Amino acid sequence: MDFSNLTVVVTGASGNLGDAVARAFAAREANIVLVARHVSALAGVRPDRQLALAADLTRQPDAERVAAETLARFGRIDVLCNIAGGFRMGSPVHETTDETWSFLLDLNVMTMLNTVRAVVPRMLAQGGGRVVNVAANAALRGTAGMGAYCATKSAVIRLTESMAAELRERNVNVNCVLPTTLDTPENRAAMPKADASRWVRPDDLAQTIVFLASSDARAIHGAALPIG
Repeated sequence: MDFSNLTVVVTGASGNLGDAVARAFAAREANIVLVARHVSALAGVRPDRQLALAADLTRQPDAERVAAETLARFGRIDVLCNIAGGFRMGSPVHETTDETWSFLLDLNVMTMLNTVRAVVPRMLAQGGGRVVNVAANAALRGTAGMGAYCATKSAVIRLTESMAAELRERNVNVNCVLPTTLDTPENRAAMPKADASRWVRPDDLAQTIVFLASSDARAIHGAALPIG
């Protein structure tokens, strides 16, 4: 899985998973574009071939700017990893506020949608590419107190499947991963009594994302791969 001279865009790059994914691709000699709300939150993974961009991907113009600046720096976009997202839980469906719905729809759906609308046309123009989205295991079924989160992550799966059906004949692979709880310092602090040994390490999930973005996965289209 050699990514030499290929360009990988990683959204949500300031988070634990985004950082792990960026480092996994950097180790395979890729050009890395790190996207987050604040550049100051981004860690350097490959200073010689790295572009760090601040963007609010809930806004289409920001997503278009990310694509344009990536092309200006590296000339192409080979892989898009849609990792930006958010989580909330606690309220039953009938008590979930508009603010919570907007928060989760924006972070889990619109960031992905805006970014693919900006990037996929560039992939088609260059002859192909790979898109890997991050949904969640919770998207497979409704759970009490998590209706909005489950619904928005389920939307990621359906959009992944639709895109895969639309783009497979044009040399663009689209797939997604469905992790259970990630083993992060934040989750350990929030759930100190949980058995973290059963959680998914970001580095392990990053390796799966790298595989789905590689030529070894060229026959995989529209997969929703449970992890953990």
